[in-house]
Amino acid sequence: MPRTVSDGGEELPGDDISSRTMSRRRTENTHNSYKVGFPPKKGAFAEFSDGLKETFFSDDPLRPFKDQPKSKKLWLGLQHVFPMLDWGRNYTLGKFKGDLIAGMTIASLCIPQDIGYAKLAGLLPQYGLYSSFVPPLIYALMGSSRDIAIGPVAVVSLLLGTLLQQELDPVKDREEYTSLAFTATFFAGLTQFALGFFRLGFIIEFLSHAAIVGFMAGAAVTIALQQLKGFLGIAVFTKKSDIISVMKSVWGNVHHGWNWQTILIAASFLAFLLAAKYIAKKNKKLFWVSAIAPLISVILSTLCVYLTRADKQGVAIVKHIDQGINPASFHRIFFSGPNLTKGFRIGVVAGMVALTEAIAIGRTFAAMKDYQIDGNKEMVALGTMNIVGSFTSCYVATGSFSRSAVNYMAGCRTAISNVVMAIVVMLTLLLITPLFKYTPNAILASIIINAVLGLIDFEAAYLLWKVDKMDFVACLGAFFGVIFASVEYGLLIAVAISLGKILLQVTRPRTALLGNLPRTTIYRNVEQYTEATKVPGVLIVRVDSAIYFTNSNYVKERILRWLRDEEEQQEEQKLSKTEFLIVELSPVTDIDTSGIHALEELLKSLEKRKIQLILANPGPIVIQKLRAARFTELIGDDKIFLSVGEAVKMVAPKHENA
Repeated sequence: MPRTVSDGGEELPGDDISSRTMSRRRTENTHNSYKVGFPPKKGAFAEFSDGLKETFFSDDPLRPFKDQPKSKKLWLGLQHVFPMLDWGRNYTLGKFKGDLIAGMTIASLCIPQDIGYAKLAGLLPQYGLYSSFVPPLIYALMGSSRDIAIGPVAVVSLLLGTLLQQELDPVKDREEYTSLAFTATFFAGLTQFALGFFRLGFIIEFLSHAAIVGFMAGAAVTIALQQLKGFLGIAVFTKKSDIISVMKSVWGNVHHGWNWQTILIAASFLAFLLAAKYIAKKNKKLFWVSAIAPLISVILSTLCVYLTRADKQGVAIVKHIDQGINPASFHRIFFSGPNLTKGFRIGVVAGMVALTEAIAIGRTFAAMKDYQIDGNKEMVALGTMNIVGSFTSCYVATGSFSRSAVNYMAGCRTAISNVVMAIVVMLTLLLITPLFKYTPNAILASIIINAVLGLIDFEAAYLLWKVDKMDFVACLGAFFGVIFASVEYGLLIAVAISLGKILLQVTRPRTALLGNLPRTTIYRNVEQYTEATKVPGVLIVRVDSAIYFTNSNYVKERILRWLRDEEEQQEEQKLSKTEFLIVELSPVTDIDTSGIHALEELLKSLEKRKIQLILANPGPIVIQKLRAARFTELIGDDKIFLSVGEAVKMVAPKHENA
């Protein structure tokens, strides 16, 4: 080993000189350098309560109540539960005009859609209309979104119908099937309410955007395929939803099961609906063309069937819709027996999917109008409306993207547009449901196909491919899971892929090798900045994640691999050996005992190589835990720096001054 002479003439071992020299340089530069700060130590209770507050009360919902008299607190509490009491004080006639037009417009869209969606769920047509009457009224009172339009939606209707039909036959066991649907709706609402009340809304964030894009697209394809029964006039059709079973059923009936009159009606009006949608897309001012097209289609097709008596030629029609508003259904909910468990399981799944869709829609339009929605408050509102809905013959309702988009473009100002829509639906139930007797099922199939095509987002899928291949794989997994297996398996795959991606990122965090940008004290990733140069004798590594038990061993091994690669390169190019390893900790937001233990093992490995470990810019939580574990004593306070630049300045001043 080489030996060096000290300033006093004393001969020192080579592995001691760098440590002593660094210590002296640090002493010389203390007057113009800052040390890493140690935050004030918190008690165990304070630390726990702060963590709890940040997790469940990050939005500080109690702030408006501070220093307020009791009467004011009571009023603020009522406004928190019923936001209508807040914005209703400033409601004007001008706002009502916008809400009236928007409400009438979305009502014309929702009435034919609701009838079709109820059939998709395996329920009688009137239950779709019921679900666009009571739930929107409850939401208008309790919801915080101004633009979301409430009612049945295609994906939830398909999911609910698929899960219910696995338990009961919607034709043979009609009454029990309907009661199970109400039971599932009750538990869907209870799930949503509980998540909001206990501020657990972050749970729905585990379903990634990529998985949602794939799931929605797969559900859209599945729904469209299910509509081929009504579109082609097939009487006997498979109850399975996977694409293989559906196509077998379709082609198995090609010679004797297709009805040409039905196909003519369905194809003609689907072309009309698609043309209306195209016109509205090209000219935003003509959005109303697409909005009223379904109702016009229903009126014209019903008139055609009635005048030609096409129902006598095999064209299937609605036949009957019960007249009158929602009957009570509390007594029909299963609170005991085997159907209780079935209803709970179906309700939790349907409630989570409905919640995810509604929150995503609410946030989208809130961002467009630059206002905030309270996610937990939304969950309470959605849960309450579904609980009340289950008592009034409704099935699971949520926010509809197509109707919300029309609501937005029609100029809605507040949730009163939902009230207007509900009143129109009520009048429809009271007065004109008998007129739907001759409405062909084919037109309902065309309306649903037209509606779900918008759920296939090709641009989003292409963007996923361009930006993140792993996200694209998640999207494809959810998509193929839905169309080749079933909706629930597709949903399960979507959740599994989302969680798998999180686990992958947590267990395998990124690390980077840093270099110095010429003529600066800035150190950046050498792969991102090719001009960045390595510091001779110094290896600088950045860890881009918190260090927990799930990744601590990987982080240690990855740093040592960086070091081995560097040593091999030094031997090949005959460069000076590494004397210092600087670990940049600024991205490390937290560390646990396993992470500290990994740093201790890293330190021991480096000591065997005669390499000194330097830490740069640890955050407050990290440095506090390192000190509590006495790692700072083990490594030495003089080995912890405020920045990489300062650390390099101490250990390699010639490079820093270059």
